Amino acid sequence: MPSEKKISSASDCISFMQAGCELKKVRPNSRIYNRFFTLDTDLQALRWEPSKKDLEKAKLDISAIKEIRLGKNTETFRNNGLADQICEDCAFSILHGENYESLDLVANSADVANIWVSGLRYLVSRSKQPHDFMEGNQSTPRFMWLKTVFEAADIDGNGIMLEDTSVELIKQLNPTLKESKIRLKFKEIQKSKEKLTTRVTEEEFCEAFCELCTRPEVYFLLVQISKNKEYLDANDLMLFLEAEQGVTHITENMCLDIIRRYELSEEGRQKGFLAIDGFTQYLLSPECDIFDPEQKKVAQDMTQPLSHYYINASHNTYLIEDQFRGPADINGYVRALKMGCRSIELDVNDGSDNEPILCNRNNMTTHLSFRSVIEVINKFAFVASEYPLILCLGNHCSLAQQKVMVQQMRKVFGSKLYTEAPLPSESYLPSPEKLKRMIIVKGKKLPSDPDVLEGEVTDEDEEAEMSRRMSVDYNGEQKQIWLCRELSDLVSICKSVQYRDFELSMKSQNYWEICSFSETEASRIANEYPEDFVNYNKKFLSRVYPSAMRIDSSNLNPQDFWNCGCQIVAMNFQTPGPMMDLHTGWFLQNGGCGYVLRPSIMRDEVSYFSANTKGIVPGVSPLVLHIKIISGQNFPKPKGACAKGDVIDPYVCIEIHGIPADCSEQRTKTVQQNSDNPIFDETFEFQVNLPELAMIRFVVLDDDYIGDEFIGQYTIPFECLQPGYRHVPLRSFVGDIMEHVTLFVHIAITNRSGGGKPQKRSLSVRMGKKVREYTMLRNIGLKTIDDIFKIAVHPLREAIDMRENMQNTIVSVKELCGLPPIASLKQCLLTLSSRLITSDSTPSVSLVMKDNFPYLEPLGAIPDVQKKMLAAYDLMIQESRFLIEMADTVQEKIVQCQKAGMEFHEELHNLGAKEGLKGRKLNKATESFAWNITVLKGQGDLLKNAKNEALENMKQIQLACLSCGLSKAPSSGAEAKSKRSLEAIEEKEGGEDSGKL
Repeated sequence: MPSEKKISSASDCISFMQAGCELKKVRPNSRIYNRFFTLDTDLQALRWEPSKKDLEKAKLDISAIKEIRLGKNTETFRNNGLADQICEDCAFSILHGENYESLDLVANSADVANIWVSGLRYLVSRSKQPHDFMEGNQSTPRFMWLKTVFEAADIDGNGIMLEDTSVELIKQLNPTLKESKIRLKFKEIQKSKEKLTTRVTEEEFCEAFCELCTRPEVYFLLVQISKNKEYLDANDLMLFLEAEQGVTHITENMCLDIIRRYELSEEGRQKGFLAIDGFTQYLLSPECDIFDPEQKKVAQDMTQPLSHYYINASHNTYLIEDQFRGPADINGYVRALKMGCRSIELDVNDGSDNEPILCNRNNMTTHLSFRSVIEVINKFAFVASEYPLILCLGNHCSLAQQKVMVQQMRKVFGSKLYTEAPLPSESYLPSPEKLKRMIIVKGKKLPSDPDVLEGEVTDEDEEAEMSRRMSVDYNGEQKQIWLCRELSDLVSICKSVQYRDFELSMKSQNYWEICSFSETEASRIANEYPEDFVNYNKKFLSRVYPSAMRIDSSNLNPQDFWNCGCQIVAMNFQTPGPMMDLHTGWFLQNGGCGYVLRPSIMRDEVSYFSANTKGIVPGVSPLVLHIKIISGQNFPKPKGACAKGDVIDPYVCIEIHGIPADCSEQRTKTVQQNSDNPIFDETFEFQVNLPELAMIRFVVLDDDYIGDEFIGQYTIPFECLQPGYRHVPLRSFVGDIMEHVTLFVHIAITNRSGGGKPQKRSLSVRMGKKVREYTMLRNIGLKTIDDIFKIAVHPLREAIDMRENMQNTIVSVKELCGLPPIASLKQCLLTLSSRLITSDSTPSVSLVMKDNFPYLEPLGAIPDVQKKMLAAYDLMIQESRFLIEMADTVQEKIVQCQKAGMEFHEELHNLGAKEGLKGRKLNKATESFAWNITVLKGQGDLLKNAKNEALENMKQIQLACLSCGLSKAPSSGAEAKSKRSLEAIEEKEGGEDSGKL
């Protein structure tokens, strides 16, 4: 079947519009009408029918168009009762006339909306020379480049070449294309021209290449950011990187360097422009990867106690198959260590010839010598990470072979073995930084009496212990084994002890002791005592291992235990699937070093956090994640699919994993029979209450599958997301990166004020304080302390009001500019300037710095539409100024209350006892105290961050105004003043140490 023609140029858009299509016309009265829209053949007007108006009135002159907006970004859409049912990506608006009236339309797909928006923008920008495009693609930089490519390959210089040569040439330019698809395209072109020969002309080669290699979604993006040209210059690219991709400190030279590296044509590299093919290459490059490059190296504080980190951990490391029958294999250790694993397991048994061995006791036919295993561990221990490696020793050996183990470990590991005795004067474990390149043995330990050379300790055999507990004659007693002094002395800061209960542990457990929990036991504790589990893990290490019932070596969900602060959640690395995807994705951050710092709310000595939180976390500001799934590239057929053609019907699932309040899942529509470049164009929003613990998993599935639906997935921590247009490199079921298989997405992160649906945002702005949520302090029941916290109520409300007021005014400005909440203030100023600069390029307003704040003042009479926008802009500056000037004072009040409250921390139990509080009431008072301290610290931090954000906004607004020409005629005095104002803002930003908590 002939393939559908792709849009690859402005003339394609114009041709489509001239042919016309049906669009829905949205009226302010909530009515929606179906109308057929066309573009006149002379390109001067847009017409629609049927209409009650006469034919000459049911039209819109291209010359009257002021602006074209994509999305539901006008008052008509925001206030329309049916707006919820309208897809954001299918909606667009044409603003026309002096009063910026809007013609609001909805296409039947995002692709069609993009064609109309791109075509109309092109016509408006070319209104003075509307027939330029009629020259066709012959003179475009892309065509000129393709011509040189063809001529270089046309050895005879006849202007034609063999089809085989043409196919090979296109494959060289785009290796992802299938040969069969290229040949089919040539046949289509030749059939349309009723040609009998299979020789390919230059024109046919260029047409085939443009049809096959143009991604419409990238073309629409290019036209949008290049101000309706068909290439980007250095200024376009700089603006794209700053406003859309979130890149800071970008210069024109850096942009020219990108152009030189990615532009395919010699002419483009010399003249400094990036055409569609080079731009596509750039977007696919590692520079536009979704994963933050800063997180590809160690980026977190590594000087905290070991108990403050999540640790990459493996279960039954010696297995590469299931734990029931799988043989022991040395490659299990190689794979785990290369993947950054920092906690591995060794189950050691007696072997022949006094040589300890590792084996699966359900399959004794294959075993590994203990020496060979530790030699491999020594070789690969610090290849992927230089931070400490924990050996979880399952000792089932006789005393004689235990001594052999010790000799071999001391000989092989040498000075890497960490055997320093823990200091009782310390309260916490050493840091990963201090323990760099050290190997720590976790195991049982004899009492410290040096005269005791051997003794009985409880068995570390977890599976056998579980089996005994489940048997009918289990009496609660644990099996005992003998331990020699030499092996005991290798254990220092990871002494294995039995968990009893939290009350006992918090009183008597030493910081160097570690408890292991079965999955079942840990789940019960997490459900019944979530707050206690988090508090326990602030000081002590916890290890969670999979249930013995998982005989297929399936994996537990690590997120359930990370939410409780459990550091060592042991995974079956040999079993791929969603749970292992989460684990692998999580430990990609922090340079893949195997240690990830827990959120401060789970580390601070006095803080409140519950793993079962169903709503907002105290002291943490929720964020809104906006994900647009744009398209997919080169999806393979599912590996396990039964006999079925190569055609697939893909769709994308987006999963959010984190605390229970954040867990969510949404999916795109299915794209029928398209694996090469399916276009989804769907936008999703997720509220994330604790971003530091959240992960995003993209999963691509086949909707018309037989046997297997899985195509690919990618899992990434929230904190590692890069904003803007990004390609997601999909991984196979077993976790391997699949070459050229990607998802093209747009990522934006806003706070709650800038999130949500447009009509609800404007409602919240109008209602103001009536719908505002305040984080409340809790009553403790001790008057002295409650009186201190009451003093903080007013400054807390002030802090929240200042932040929310500033954010609401920013949202209002974005709405009046016709931009979505994910837009930056720089994008707002660019849109604003296009309306405030007259046809003869003179601004109707001017930037005036008052007390170092960027105000805009009219230079004469301005229309009501512009007055409304300037009023919203002024209010934004006023609220930002108020926050900047008042933040330190309010924050100081909050900090003082926090300090005054903390003075009672040590005496809390004694004060409670004097007031008659005990048992549950005393625990509740302690919990409420921690809640209040967490709220005060969090709100203080949020206010400080809001001030820094406001200062940065003021700086960006001033820079944008200067670059857009919204300043008075330049003079040396004015320039000097602007420069001084910028320096003043930077000084304010730099001197923010007074508010530290």
